[in-house]
Amino acid sequence: MRGIALLTLLVAAPVAAQDAMPPAPYAYRQLDDPAQEAVAQDLMETLRCLKCQSQSIADSDAPMAGDMRHQVRIRIAAGEKPEAVRGWLMDRYGNYVSYSPALNTSTWPLFAIPGALALLAGALLFRRFRRQR
Repeated sequence: MRGIALLTLLVAAPVAAQDAMPPAPYAYRQLDDPAQEAVAQDLMETLRCLKCQSQSIADSDAPMAGDMRHQVRIRIAAGEKPEAVRGWLMDRYGNYVSYSPALNTSTWPLFAIPGALALLAGALLFRRFRRQR
């Protein structure tokens, strides 16, 4: 019984410690340059929070979203282009982090399936209306 409690404590301690850490410096503080902040804000609106999944990192209060905002801001302040920052985040967290994923071997079904369904629906409607004449 003690072993299970100790194991649970060892697994839960890092998770609790991560949420107890102070936020990254630029998680809630804007850049001094308004033009750079506008670029960073536009980019943050197009990136998905991996914890909440239904909010952009600009809107999320999750600690992970704060860390991602910090990374976006310091990279934009360092002169990186928004697409380079997006690419870095996608390499680190996967295509899911972007609301507009790039077309590649793992995302092509996202683009092909809606078109195939539209063609199928059109063919079914065409057959149905052709029979009624």
